[in-house]
Amino acid sequence: MSSVPPNTPPGGGTPPPPYPPYDPKTQWRIYREQQRAAWRAQRDAWKAQRHAWKANYVGAYGPRVPSIVGPIILIAAGVVALLLLTGRIPAEPFWSWYGRWWPLLLIGAGLALLGEWMLDLRRATPVRRGGSFVGIIILLAILGMGAAGWNHMTPWFSQWDNNGDFFNAFGLPEHENDIQALNTQVPAHASIDVQSPRGDISITSGDGDTVQVQAHEVAYADNDNDAKKIFDAESPNVKVAGNVVQVRSAGNPRGRVNLTITVPKSARVTVNAERGDVIAANLGAGIAVTAPHGDVQLNTVAGPVQVHLSGDRHDFSAHDVQGDITADGRCNDLTLSAVKGKITMTGDIFGDVHVENVTGPLHLHTSVTDLDVASLPGDMTLDSDNLRLTDAKGQVRVTTYSKDVDLSQIYGDSFVQNRDGRIAVEPGGSFGIEAKNSKGDVEVTLPPGASARVTARTHNGDIISDFPMPPVEGENKQADFQIGSGSARVVLSADNGDVRIKRGSAVPPAPPMPPRPVAPDLSKVPHLKAHGDTAKPVAQ
Repeated sequence: MSSVPPNTPPGGGTPPPPYPPYDPKTQWRIYREQQRAAWRAQRDAWKAQRHAWKANYVGAYGPRVPSIVGPIILIAAGVVALLLLTGRIPAEPFWSWYGRWWPLLLIGAGLALLGEWMLDLRRATPVRRGGSFVGIIILLAILGMGAAGWNHMTPWFSQWDNNGDFFNAFGLPEHENDIQALNTQVPAHASIDVQSPRGDISITSGDGDTVQVQAHEVAYADNDNDAKKIFDAESPNVKVAGNVVQVRSAGNPRGRVNLTITVPKSARVTVNAERGDVIAANLGAGIAVTAPHGDVQLNTVAGPVQVHLSGDRHDFSAHDVQGDITADGRCNDLTLSAVKGKITMTGDIFGDVHVENVTGPLHLHTSVTDLDVASLPGDMTLDSDNLRLTDAKGQVRVTTYSKDVDLSQIYGDSFVQNRDGRIAVEPGGSFGIEAKNSKGDVEVTLPPGASARVTARTHNGDIISDFPMPPVEGENKQADFQIGSGSARVVLSADNGDVRIKRGSAVPPAPPMPPRPVAPDLSKVPHLKAHGDTAKPVAQ
Protein backbone atom coordinates (compact mmCIF):
# COMPACT_ATOMS: atom_id res chain seq x y z
CA MET A 1 0.00 0.00 0.00
CA SER A 2 1.02 3.63 -0.66
CA SER A 3 2.11 5.74 2.33
CA VAL A 4 1.35 9.11 0.62
CA PRO A 5 -1.37 11.04 2.57
CA PRO A 6 -4.57 11.86 0.74
CA ASN A 7 -4.94 15.32 -0.88
CA THR A 8 -1.13 15.53 -1.37
CA PRO A 9 -0.46 17.72 -4.38
CA PRO A 10 1.42 16.20 -7.25
CA GLY A 11 5.14 16.37 -6.77
CA GLY A 12 4.76 16.24 -3.00
CA GLY A 13 4.42 19.04 -0.44
CA THR A 14 1.96 19.94 2.34
CA PRO A 15 -1.64 19.19 1.56
CA PRO A 16 -4.15 22.16 1.80
CA PRO A 17 -6.32 22.40 4.87
CA PRO A 18 -9.74 20.85 4.55
CA TYR A 19 -12.70 23.17 3.58
CA PRO A 20 -14.92 24.10 6.52
CA PRO A 21 -18.36 22.63 6.49
CA TYR A 22 -21.22 24.86 5.00
CA ASP A 23 -22.99 26.96 7.67
CA PRO A 24 -26.14 28.96 6.49
CA LYS A 25 -26.22 31.21 9.60
CA THR A 26 -22.66 32.25 9.12
CA GLN A 27 -23.25 33.00 5.46
CA TRP A 28 -26.34 35.14 6.32
CA ARG A 29 -24.42 37.08 8.97
CA ILE A 30 -21.65 37.86 6.52
CA TYR A 31 -24.18 38.99 3.88
CA ARG A 32 -25.97 41.22 6.36
CA GLU A 33 -22.76 42.89 7.48
CA GLN A 34 -21.87 43.56 3.86
CA GLN A 35 -25.30 45.16 3.26
CA ARG A 36 -24.97 47.34 6.35
CA ALA A 37 -21.57 48.50 5.28
CA ALA A 38 -22.95 49.40 1.84
CA TRP A 39 -25.88 51.31 3.42
CA ARG A 40 -23.55 53.25 5.74
CA ALA A 41 -21.41 54.21 2.81
CA GLN A 42 -24.49 55.37 0.85
CA ARG A 43 -25.77 57.34 3.84
CA ASP A 44 -22.44 59.09 4.32
CA ALA A 45 -22.46 59.98 0.63
CA TRP A 46 -25.97 61.45 0.93
CA LYS A 47 -24.99 63.47 4.01
CA ALA A 48 -21.98 64.85 2.26
CA GLN A 49 -24.08 65.72 -0.78
CA ARG A 50 -26.78 67.38 1.37
CA HIS A 51 -24.24 69.39 3.36
CA ALA A 52 -22.66 70.54 0.15
CA TRP A 53 -26.07 71.54 -1.31
CA LYS A 54 -27.02 73.34 1.92
CA ALA A 55 -23.75 75.22 1.98
CA ASN A 56 -24.22 76.28 -1.64
CA TYR A 57 -27.91 77.24 -1.00
CA VAL A 58 -27.13 79.24 2.15
CA GLY A 59 -24.30 80.92 0.33
CA ALA A 60 -26.66 81.92 -2.44
CA TYR A 61 -29.91 82.61 -0.48
CA GLY A 62 -28.78 83.08 3.12
CA PRO A 63 -29.54 81.16 6.33
CA ARG A 64 -33.08 80.25 7.43
CA VAL A 65 -34.64 82.80 9.82
CA PRO A 66 -37.96 82.15 11.61
CA SER A 67 -40.84 84.53 10.88
CA ILE A 68 -42.58 86.53 13.62
CA VAL A 69 -45.98 86.01 11.98
CA GLY A 70 -46.46 82.51 13.42
CA PRO A 71 -45.90 83.47 17.09
CA ILE A 72 -48.13 86.54 16.75
CA ILE A 73 -50.97 84.44 15.31
CA LEU A 74 -50.57 81.83 18.06
CA ILE A 75 -50.62 84.48 20.80
CA ALA A 76 -53.67 86.21 19.31
CA ALA A 77 -55.53 82.91 18.87
CA GLY A 78 -54.68 81.89 22.44
CA VAL A 79 -55.89 85.22 23.87
CA VAL A 80 -59.17 85.04 21.92
CA ALA A 81 -59.71 81.40 22.95
CA LEU A 82 -59.11 82.31 26.61
CA LEU A 83 -61.57 85.21 26.44
CA LEU A 84 -64.17 82.94 24.82
CA LEU A 85 -63.73 80.18 27.40
CA THR A 86 -63.92 82.63 30.32
CA GLY A 87 -67.01 84.32 28.90
CA ARG A 88 -65.38 87.72 28.47
CA ILE A 89 -66.33 87.60 24.77
CA PRO A 90 -69.78 86.24 23.85
CA ALA A 91 -69.34 83.29 21.50
CA GLU A 92 -72.22 83.95 19.09
CA PRO A 93 -71.34 87.60 18.26
CA PHE A 94 -67.66 86.69 17.95
CA TRP A 95 -68.21 83.89 15.43
CA SER A 96 -70.64 86.07 13.54
CA TRP A 97 -68.00 88.80 13.36
CA TYR A 98 -65.20 86.34 12.51
CA GLY A 99 -67.26 84.74 9.75
CA ARG A 100 -67.58 88.15 8.13
CA TRP A 101 -64.10 89.57 8.63
CA TRP A 102 -61.76 86.55 8.70
CA PRO A 103 -60.07 87.54 5.37
CA LEU A 104 -58.46 90.39 7.34
CA LEU A 105 -56.30 87.67 8.93
CA LEU A 106 -54.82 86.81 5.54
CA ILE A 107 -54.35 90.49 4.75
CA GLY A 108 -52.58 91.11 8.07
CA ALA A 109 -50.31 88.06 7.68
CA GLY A 110 -49.47 89.12 4.12
CA LEU A 111 -48.64 92.67 5.22
CA ALA A 112 -46.42 91.32 8.02
CA LEU A 113 -44.56 89.05 5.60
CA LEU A 114 -44.21 91.95 3.17
CA GLY A 115 -42.72 94.06 5.94
CA GLU A 116 -40.24 91.31 6.86
CA TRP A 117 -39.28 90.94 3.21
CA MET A 118 -38.59 94.68 2.96
CA LEU A 119 -36.43 94.51 6.08
CA ASP A 120 -34.55 91.49 4.73
CA LEU A 121 -33.66 93.42 1.59
CA ARG A 122 -31.56 95.76 3.73
CA ARG A 123 -29.48 92.95 5.22
CA ALA A 124 -25.93 92.58 4.05
CA THR A 125 -26.33 88.79 4.10
CA PRO A 126 -29.43 87.34 2.45
CA VAL A 127 -31.75 85.24 4.65
CA ARG A 128 -34.72 82.95 4.13
CA ARG A 129 -37.96 83.26 6.17
CA GLY A 130 -39.52 80.15 7.63
CA GLY A 131 -43.09 79.26 6.72
CA SER A 132 -44.08 76.85 9.50
CA PHE A 133 -47.16 78.96 10.31
CA VAL A 134 -48.85 78.19 6.98
CA GLY A 135 -50.75 75.30 8.56
CA ILE A 136 -52.13 77.62 11.25
CA ILE A 137 -53.27 80.09 8.58
CA ILE A 138 -55.03 77.31 6.67
CA LEU A 139 -56.79 76.10 9.85
CA LEU A 140 -57.97 79.61 10.77
CA ALA A 141 -59.13 80.18 7.19
CA ILE A 142 -61.16 76.96 7.32
CA LEU A 143 -62.73 78.12 10.59
CA GLY A 144 -63.52 81.49 8.99
CA MET A 145 -65.18 79.91 5.97
CA GLY A 146 -67.16 77.63 8.28
CA ALA A 147 -68.34 80.60 10.36
CA ALA A 148 -69.22 82.52 7.18
CA GLY A 149 -71.23 79.57 5.90
CA TRP A 150 -73.07 79.33 9.20
CA ASN A 151 -73.88 83.06 9.06
CA HIS A 152 -75.40 82.60 5.62
CA MET A 153 -77.33 79.51 6.66
CA THR A 154 -78.64 80.90 9.96
CA PRO A 155 -81.44 82.98 8.37
CA TRP A 156 -82.53 79.92 6.39
CA PHE A 157 -82.60 77.73 9.51
CA SER A 158 -84.31 80.55 11.40
CA GLN A 159 -86.97 80.83 8.73
CA TRP A 160 -87.70 77.11 8.97
CA ASP A 161 -87.44 76.68 12.72
CA ASN A 162 -89.08 79.94 13.79
CA ASN A 163 -92.13 79.19 15.94
CA GLY A 164 -91.98 75.48 15.18
CA ASP A 165 -92.48 75.78 11.42
CA PHE A 166 -89.60 73.34 10.96
CA PHE A 167 -91.93 70.43 11.71
CA ASN A 168 -94.72 71.94 9.67
CA ALA A 169 -92.31 71.92 6.71
CA PHE A 170 -92.45 68.11 6.81
CA GLY A 171 -96.22 68.20 6.37
CA LEU A 172 -97.32 67.33 9.94
CA PRO A 173 -100.93 68.36 10.60
CA GLU A 174 -101.44 71.60 12.53
CA HIS A 175 -103.59 71.48 15.67
CA GLU A 176 -104.88 74.57 17.50
CA ASN A 177 -106.18 75.13 21.00
CA ASP A 178 -107.35 78.18 23.00
CA ILE A 179 -106.95 77.87 26.75
CA GLN A 180 -109.12 79.61 29.31
CA ALA A 181 -107.87 83.07 30.27
CA LEU A 182 -105.71 83.26 33.39
CA ASN A 183 -106.56 86.21 35.70
CA THR A 184 -104.15 86.95 38.53
CA GLN A 185 -104.27 89.73 41.11
CA VAL A 186 -100.89 91.50 41.35
CA PRO A 187 -99.42 94.18 43.67
CA ALA A 188 -99.34 97.83 42.66
CA HIS A 189 -96.38 98.87 40.50
CA ALA A 190 -95.50 95.23 39.91
CA SER A 191 -92.74 94.04 37.64
CA ILE A 192 -94.08 91.70 34.94
CA ASP A 193 -91.56 89.19 33.55
CA VAL A 194 -92.71 87.33 30.41
CA GLN A 195 -90.79 84.33 29.04
CA SER A 196 -91.83 82.52 25.86
CA PRO A 197 -89.55 80.16 23.92
CA ARG A 198 -91.80 79.95 20.85
CA GLY A 199 -94.66 82.19 19.83
CA ASP A 200 -95.77 85.79 19.44
CA ILE A 201 -96.41 88.05 22.44
CA SER A 202 -98.91 90.92 22.50
CA ILE A 203 -99.02 93.16 25.59
CA THR A 204 -101.31 96.06 26.44
CA SER A 205 -102.42 97.78 29.62
CA GLY A 206 -105.82 97.69 31.25
CA ASP A 207 -107.65 99.12 34.25
CA GLY A 208 -107.20 97.63 37.66
CA ASP A 209 -104.42 95.54 39.14
CA THR A 210 -104.98 92.24 37.34
CA VAL A 211 -102.77 90.38 34.88
CA GLN A 212 -104.78 88.53 32.27
CA VAL A 213 -103.11 85.92 30.05
CA GLN A 214 -104.81 84.47 26.98
CA ALA A 215 -103.03 81.77 25.00
CA HIS A 216 -103.52 80.34 21.54
CA GLU A 217 -101.60 77.07 21.24
CA VAL A 218 -100.41 75.45 18.03
CA ALA A 219 -98.99 71.92 17.75
CA TYR A 220 -97.65 69.88 14.84
CA ALA A 221 -98.52 66.23 15.36
CA ASP A 222 -99.88 63.19 13.54
CA ASN A 223 -102.87 62.71 15.85
CA ASP A 224 -104.90 64.41 18.57
CA ASN A 225 -103.26 62.49 21.42
CA ASP A 226 -99.77 63.68 20.44
CA ALA A 227 -101.13 67.20 19.98
CA LYS A 228 -102.65 67.16 23.49
CA LYS A 229 -99.28 66.18 24.96
CA ILE A 230 -97.70 69.16 23.20
CA PHE A 231 -100.49 71.46 24.41
CA ASP A 232 -100.02 70.30 28.00
CA ALA A 233 -96.24 70.79 27.79
CA GLU A 234 -96.39 74.34 26.44
CA SER A 235 -99.32 75.74 28.46
CA PRO A 236 -98.46 79.04 30.20
CA ASN A 237 -98.60 79.71 33.93
CA VAL A 238 -98.50 82.78 36.17
CA LYS A 239 -96.58 83.02 39.46
CA VAL A 240 -96.46 85.94 41.91
CA ALA A 241 -93.40 86.32 44.15
CA GLY A 242 -93.60 89.57 46.10
CA ASN A 243 -93.57 92.43 43.61
CA VAL A 244 -92.47 90.22 40.69
CA VAL A 245 -94.98 88.49 38.45
CA GLN A 246 -93.68 85.72 36.21
CA VAL A 247 -95.56 84.66 33.09
CA ARG A 248 -94.01 81.52 31.67
CA SER A 249 -94.59 79.26 28.73
CA ALA A 250 -92.49 76.09 28.80
CA GLY A 251 -92.63 75.76 25.05
CA ASN A 252 -92.22 72.72 22.86
CA PRO A 253 -90.04 72.32 19.74
CA ARG A 254 -93.07 70.87 17.93
CA GLY A 255 -95.40 73.77 18.62
CA ARG A 256 -95.81 77.38 19.70
CA VAL A 257 -97.92 79.52 22.02
CA ASN A 258 -99.14 83.00 21.06
CA LEU A 259 -99.74 85.03 24.24
CA THR A 260 -102.06 88.03 24.64
CA ILE A 261 -101.34 89.69 27.99
CA THR A 262 -103.08 92.58 29.73
CA VAL A 263 -101.11 94.24 32.52
CA PRO A 264 -101.76 97.13 34.95
CA LYS A 265 -100.91 100.58 33.61
CA SER A 266 -98.23 101.11 36.26
CA ALA A 267 -96.45 97.78 35.68
CA ARG A 268 -92.89 97.62 34.39
CA VAL A 269 -92.69 94.89 31.72
CA THR A 270 -89.77 92.64 30.74
CA VAL A 271 -90.17 90.31 27.75
CA ASN A 272 -87.90 87.52 26.54
CA ALA A 273 -89.26 86.08 23.29
CA GLU A 274 -86.79 83.59 21.88
CA ARG A 275 -88.70 82.85 18.66
CA GLY A 276 -91.57 85.18 17.97
CA ASP A 277 -92.73 88.77 17.51
CA VAL A 278 -93.36 91.23 20.33
CA ILE A 279 -96.10 93.89 20.12
CA ALA A 280 -96.71 96.24 23.05
CA ALA A 281 -98.94 99.30 23.40
CA ASN A 282 -100.24 101.74 26.04
CA LEU A 283 -97.71 100.87 28.74
CA GLY A 284 -97.19 103.27 31.61
CA ALA A 285 -93.81 102.30 33.11
CA GLY A 286 -91.57 101.26 30.23
CA ILE A 287 -90.55 97.92 28.75
CA ALA A 288 -87.41 95.83 28.17
CA VAL A 289 -87.50 93.39 25.24
CA THR A 290 -85.13 90.64 24.15
CA ALA A 291 -86.14 89.23 20.78
CA PRO A 292 -83.43 87.20 19.00
CA HIS A 293 -85.77 85.93 16.25
CA GLY A 294 -88.73 88.24 15.82
CA ASP A 295 -90.03 91.74 15.09
CA VAL A 296 -90.58 94.30 17.86
CA GLN A 297 -93.37 96.90 17.55
CA LEU A 298 -93.98 99.40 20.37
CA ASN A 299 -96.66 102.10 20.48
CA THR A 300 -97.47 104.67 23.19
CA VAL A 301 -95.05 103.80 25.97
CA ALA A 302 -94.50 106.05 28.97
CA GLY A 303 -91.09 105.27 30.43
CA PRO A 304 -87.78 103.91 29.18
CA VAL A 305 -87.52 101.34 26.41
CA GLN A 306 -84.71 98.80 26.15
CA VAL A 307 -84.51 96.42 23.20
CA HIS A 308 -81.94 93.73 22.45
CA LEU A 309 -81.99 92.27 18.94
CA SER A 310 -79.80 89.65 17.31
CA GLY A 311 -81.49 88.65 14.05
CA ASP A 312 -80.72 90.53 10.84
CA ARG A 313 -84.04 89.56 9.22
CA HIS A 314 -86.35 91.27 11.74
CA ASP A 315 -87.60 94.82 12.27
CA PHE A 316 -87.87 97.22 15.19
CA SER A 317 -90.36 100.08 15.29
CA ALA A 318 -91.45 102.40 18.11
CA HIS A 319 -93.91 105.31 18.11
CA ASP A 320 -94.93 107.78 20.82
CA VAL A 321 -92.35 106.92 23.49
CA GLN A 322 -92.14 109.31 26.45
CA GLY A 323 -88.79 108.03 27.75
CA ASP A 324 -85.39 107.03 26.39
CA ILE A 325 -84.93 104.28 23.80
CA THR A 326 -81.83 102.10 24.06
CA ALA A 327 -81.43 99.37 21.45
CA ASP A 328 -78.52 97.11 20.52
CA GLY A 329 -77.86 94.12 18.31
CA ARG A 330 -78.74 93.48 14.68
CA CYS A 331 -81.98 94.22 12.89
CA ASN A 332 -83.37 94.71 9.41
CA ASP A 333 -85.52 97.88 9.29
CA LEU A 334 -85.62 100.50 12.05
CA THR A 335 -88.52 102.99 12.40
CA LEU A 336 -88.73 105.45 15.31
CA SER A 337 -91.05 108.46 15.65
CA ALA A 338 -92.43 110.86 18.29
CA VAL A 339 -89.79 110.10 20.93
CA LYS A 340 -89.52 112.50 23.87
CA GLY A 341 -86.31 111.08 25.30
CA LYS A 342 -82.90 110.07 24.01
CA ILE A 343 -82.36 107.44 21.30
CA THR A 344 -79.26 105.23 21.44
CA MET A 345 -78.94 102.51 18.79
CA THR A 346 -75.79 100.37 18.68
CA GLY A 347 -75.28 97.45 16.32
CA ASP A 348 -75.74 96.57 12.65
CA ILE A 349 -78.74 97.60 10.55
CA PHE A 350 -79.22 95.65 7.32
CA GLY A 351 -82.27 97.45 6.00
CA ASP A 352 -83.66 101.01 6.04
CA VAL A 353 -83.75 103.49 8.92
CA HIS A 354 -86.37 106.20 9.36
CA VAL A 355 -86.38 108.46 12.44
CA GLU A 356 -88.54 111.56 12.94
CA ASN A 357 -89.75 113.96 15.62
CA VAL A 358 -87.20 113.28 18.36
CA THR A 359 -87.00 115.75 21.23
CA GLY A 360 -83.87 114.38 22.85
CA PRO A 361 -80.48 113.58 21.32
CA LEU A 362 -80.07 110.83 18.74
CA HIS A 363 -77.01 108.54 18.72
CA LEU A 364 -76.63 105.84 16.08
CA HIS A 365 -73.56 103.62 15.91
CA THR A 366 -73.08 100.83 13.35
CA SER A 367 -70.08 99.19 11.73
CA VAL A 368 -70.35 101.76 8.91
CA THR A 369 -71.97 104.90 10.32
CA ASP A 370 -71.71 107.05 13.46
CA LEU A 371 -74.41 109.71 13.81
CA ASP A 372 -75.05 112.20 16.63
CA VAL A 373 -77.85 114.77 16.50
CA ALA A 374 -78.69 117.07 19.41
CA SER A 375 -82.41 117.18 18.52
CA LEU A 376 -84.44 116.15 15.48
CA PRO A 377 -87.76 117.95 14.93
CA GLY A 378 -87.54 116.82 11.30
CA ASP A 379 -86.55 113.41 9.99
CA MET A 380 -83.59 111.19 9.09
CA THR A 381 -83.40 108.34 6.58
CA LEU A 382 -80.54 105.92 6.16
CA ASP A 383 -80.04 103.07 3.72
CA SER A 384 -77.15 101.29 2.06
CA ASP A 385 -76.44 104.24 -0.27
CA ASN A 386 -77.73 107.44 1.34
CA LEU A 387 -77.96 109.32 4.62
CA ARG A 388 -80.39 112.25 4.57
CA LEU A 389 -81.09 114.53 7.53
CA THR A 390 -83.59 117.42 7.51
CA ASP A 391 -84.57 119.96 10.19
CA ALA A 392 -82.10 119.26 12.99
CA LYS A 393 -81.52 121.55 15.99
CA GLY A 394 -78.13 121.73 17.66
CA GLN A 395 -74.89 120.03 16.74
CA VAL A 396 -74.80 117.29 14.09
CA ARG A 397 -71.89 114.87 13.67
CA VAL A 398 -71.68 112.21 10.93
CA THR A 399 -68.89 109.73 10.21
CA THR A 400 -69.54 107.18 7.47
CA TYR A 401 -68.31 105.82 4.13
CA SER A 402 -69.68 104.69 0.78
CA LYS A 403 -72.79 106.86 1.17
CA ASP A 404 -74.10 110.15 -0.16
CA VAL A 405 -74.62 112.41 2.87
CA ASP A 406 -77.22 115.18 2.55
CA LEU A 407 -77.83 117.52 5.51
CA SER A 408 -80.36 120.31 5.06
CA GLN A 409 -81.85 122.93 7.41
CA ILE A 410 -79.29 122.25 10.11
CA TYR A 411 -79.72 124.79 12.92
CA GLY A 412 -76.38 124.21 14.61
CA ASP A 413 -72.75 123.34 13.91
CA SER A 414 -72.15 120.28 11.74
CA PHE A 415 -69.24 117.89 11.23
CA VAL A 416 -69.21 115.35 8.38
CA GLN A 417 -66.51 112.84 7.47
CA ASN A 418 -67.03 110.57 4.49
CA ARG A 419 -65.27 108.63 1.75
CA ASP A 420 -66.42 107.11 -1.53
CA GLY A 421 -69.51 109.30 -1.51
CA ARG A 422 -70.83 112.85 -1.79
CA ILE A 423 -71.28 115.40 1.01
CA ALA A 424 -73.92 118.15 0.80
CA VAL A 425 -74.60 120.49 3.75
CA GLU A 426 -77.14 123.32 3.91
CA PRO A 427 -77.13 125.08 7.30
CA GLY A 428 -80.11 127.07 8.54
CA GLY A 429 -77.99 130.11 9.34
CA SER A 430 -74.44 131.19 10.14
CA PHE A 431 -73.30 127.98 11.79
CA GLY A 432 -69.93 126.26 11.76
CA ILE A 433 -69.29 123.51 9.20
CA GLU A 434 -66.45 121.02 8.92
CA ALA A 435 -66.69 118.57 6.03
CA LYS A 436 -63.97 116.08 5.04
CA ASN A 437 -64.25 113.71 2.11
CA SER A 438 -61.52 111.23 1.18
CA LYS A 439 -62.94 110.49 -2.24
CA GLY A 440 -65.85 112.54 -3.49
CA ASP A 441 -67.26 116.05 -3.79
CA VAL A 442 -68.10 118.45 -0.97
CA GLU A 443 -70.93 120.92 -1.51
CA VAL A 444 -72.07 123.58 0.98
CA THR A 445 -75.05 125.85 0.40
CA LEU A 446 -74.90 129.02 2.52
CA PRO A 447 -77.75 131.52 2.97
CA PRO A 448 -77.52 134.82 1.03
CA GLY A 449 -76.54 136.80 4.13
CA ALA A 450 -74.01 134.25 5.34
CA SER A 451 -71.20 135.26 7.65
CA ALA A 452 -68.28 132.84 7.55
CA ARG A 453 -64.52 132.42 7.38
CA VAL A 454 -63.97 129.74 4.73
CA THR A 455 -61.02 127.42 4.26
CA ALA A 456 -61.39 125.13 1.24
CA ARG A 457 -58.85 122.50 0.17
CA THR A 458 -58.84 119.93 -2.60
CA HIS A 459 -56.49 117.48 -4.28
CA ASN A 460 -57.11 116.60 -7.92
CA GLY A 461 -60.22 118.77 -7.95
CA ASP A 462 -61.54 122.32 -8.25
CA ILE A 463 -62.78 124.93 -5.78
CA ILE A 464 -65.90 126.70 -7.04
CA SER A 465 -67.67 129.46 -5.10
CA ASP A 466 -70.69 131.68 -5.71
CA PHE A 467 -69.12 134.08 -3.23
CA PRO A 468 -65.99 136.13 -4.06
CA MET A 469 -62.79 134.17 -3.44
CA PRO A 470 -59.12 134.52 -4.45
CA PRO A 471 -57.95 132.61 -7.55
CA VAL A 472 -56.39 129.17 -6.99
CA GLU A 473 -54.49 126.85 -9.29
CA GLY A 474 -52.36 123.73 -9.25
CA GLU A 475 -53.02 120.14 -8.26
CA ASN A 476 -53.29 120.91 -4.54
CA LYS A 477 -55.57 123.92 -4.16
CA GLN A 478 -56.45 125.91 -1.06
CA ALA A 479 -58.60 129.03 -0.73
CA ASP A 480 -58.99 131.12 2.43
CA PHE A 481 -61.54 133.90 2.27
CA GLN A 482 -64.25 135.63 4.29
CA ILE A 483 -67.96 136.03 3.68
CA GLY A 484 -69.64 138.92 5.47
CA SER A 485 -68.37 139.53 8.99
CA GLY A 486 -66.93 136.01 9.20
CA SER A 487 -68.73 134.92 12.38
CA ALA A 488 -68.84 131.19 11.58
CA ARG A 489 -65.98 128.86 10.71
CA VAL A 490 -66.35 126.74 7.56
CA VAL A 491 -63.62 124.18 6.75
CA LEU A 492 -64.06 122.04 3.62
CA SER A 493 -61.66 119.36 2.37
CA ALA A 494 -61.93 116.95 -0.57
CA ASP A 495 -59.34 114.47 -1.81
CA ASN A 496 -59.97 113.53 -5.44
CA GLY A 497 -63.09 115.68 -5.60
CA ASP A 498 -64.45 119.20 -6.06
CA VAL A 499 -65.39 121.72 -3.37
CA ARG A 500 -68.40 123.91 -4.12
CA ILE A 501 -69.67 126.84 -2.02
CA LYS A 502 -73.12 127.80 -3.26
CA ARG A 503 -75.37 130.75 -2.47
CA GLY A 504 -78.79 129.51 -1.44
CA SER A 505 -82.14 131.13 -0.93
CA ALA A 506 -83.42 132.54 2.35
CA VAL A 507 -83.74 129.85 5.00
CA PRO A 508 -86.85 129.87 7.23
CA PRO A 509 -86.33 130.06 10.99
CA ALA A 510 -85.97 126.85 12.97
CA PRO A 511 -89.37 125.20 13.29
CA PRO A 512 -90.81 124.45 16.74
CA MET A 513 -91.22 120.86 17.83
CA PRO A 514 -94.47 119.61 16.26
CA PRO A 515 -97.26 118.24 18.45
CA ARG A 516 -97.28 114.55 19.12
CA PRO A 517 -98.65 112.82 16.01
CA VAL A 518 -101.10 109.98 15.97
CA ALA A 519 -99.77 106.46 15.65
CA PRO A 520 -99.00 105.53 12.03
CA ASP A 521 -100.32 102.43 10.34
CA LEU A 522 -97.16 100.30 10.53
CA SER A 523 -98.50 97.84 7.97
CA LYS A 524 -98.29 100.59 5.32
CA VAL A 525 -94.73 101.65 6.05
CA PRO A 526 -92.95 100.69 2.79
CA HIS A 527 -89.77 99.30 4.31
CA LEU A 528 -91.41 97.08 6.93
CA LYS A 529 -91.11 94.02 4.73
CA ALA A 530 -92.89 90.75 5.24
CA HIS A 531 -91.04 87.82 6.81
CA GLY A 532 -90.93 86.00 3.49
CA ASP A 533 -88.64 88.60 1.95
CA THR A 534 -85.35 86.80 1.51
CA ALA A 535 -83.38 89.83 0.32
CA LYS A 536 -80.55 90.77 2.64
CA PRO A 537 -79.31 94.36 2.19
CA VAL A 538 -75.87 95.52 3.18
CA ALA A 539 -75.35 96.67 6.77
CA GLN A 540 -75.54 100.44 7.36
